[in-house]
Amino acid sequence: MANQAKKATEIRTSILIKATPEQVWRILMDFENYPTWNPFIKTIAGKAEKGARIVAYIEPPGAKGMTFKPKVLAVMPNKEFRWLGHLFIPGLFDGEHIFELSDNGDGTTTLVQRERFGGILIPLFKKMLNDNTLRGFEAMNEALKAKAEGGGGFEDLKI
Repeated sequence: MANQAKKATEIRTSILIKATPEQVWRILMDFENYPTWNPFIKTIAGKAEKGARIVAYIEPPGAKGMTFKPKVLAVMPNKEFRWLGHLFIPGLFDGEHIFELSDNGDGTTTLVQRERFGGILIPLFKKMLNDNTLRGFEAMNEALKAKAEGGGGFEDLKI
């Protein structure tokens, strides 16, 4: 049973965006404008630099919002942005959030947004992760696609 509690859970989503990785990256790294378009990660403050701490307020659909102070693990322009956050202390509920951009060579980008969760509290949060958090990822992906393709923010989406 103890081994099961430590087993990681991953949520993975992807979306095809009719924009270059550079265009998608600019939106993803423009933390100041997240409140205008992002229905899931409502705010991010701090610098997107490896080793830096950022402050992110995440509000999954149908769930209570939470503020995290993750550490940035990787910033590879136009390719990857990754952070690791913890609920209270490491080992209880940890999440490694990853955005990956792939250039499809035809003016489009595939965005993969995923998160690996681990810690002893995972069994308590599994239903919320597989429902609310997954829907939050999908809503953010759709909003990012709309913004990158010249649309507005999340207020234009039917979520």
